[in-house]
Amino acid sequence: MAQIDVYNQEGAVVKQTELNDAVFGIEPNQQSIYDAVLVYLAGLRQGTHSTLTRAQVSGSGKKPFRQKGTGRARQGSTRATQWRHGGIAFGPHPRKYNLKMNRKVRRLAYRSALSEKVMNKDLTVIENLTFDEIKTKKAVALLNAFGFERKTLFVADVTEDFDNAFVSMRNIPNAAIVTVPQLNVYDIANADKIVFTEAAAATAGEVFAE
Repeated sequence: MAQIDVYNQEGAVVKQTELNDAVFGIEPNQQSIYDAVLVYLAGLRQGTHSTLTRAQVSGSGKKPFRQKGTGRARQGSTRATQWRHGGIAFGPHPRKYNLKMNRKVRRLAYRSALSEKVMNKDLTVIENLTFDEIKTKKAVALLNAFGFERKTLFVADVTEDFDNAFVSMRNIPNAAIVTVPQLNVYDIANADKIVFTEAAAATAGEVFAE
């Protein structure tokens, strides 16, 4: 078990806690991270794009002009793809972009992404995210206390009281709060800094362990 400093909301070290090496201390597997991000982004695609083929566009099936003698190329229908308002050849149609990923590889991706944050010193543990009131200034002060200026992802445990903090950060474009079950590899990799509460770090160490 690796020891890591635990900070209060003012950015001061108050104690230390242990992180599960099986989750936060492995050699990152880059391929699993890549695959997990690919699966997540593919799942965001709606797949509702649709085009009309020559059989579906409106128009007459009549031959537009006679076959020979006009000097023009022969044409059989105004609904052909080369005509204005004609059908689309090989256009996109509704489909599902969902990809499958084995549970074992998905868990490896979680552990690899979290371990990489620890290796790069981009993971911080704080006592809690309990705010006395809903105040954006308080959330900004928390970010400033740690010098977080870029994308920061806060992770809380579902049993904690973080409602005021959640609402306080809604107007801050570079900060967000999720719970451990809501974590995904894309958000971990996309964040410049990730901040766990002490309870969330303990929960993640149990949930994502083999």
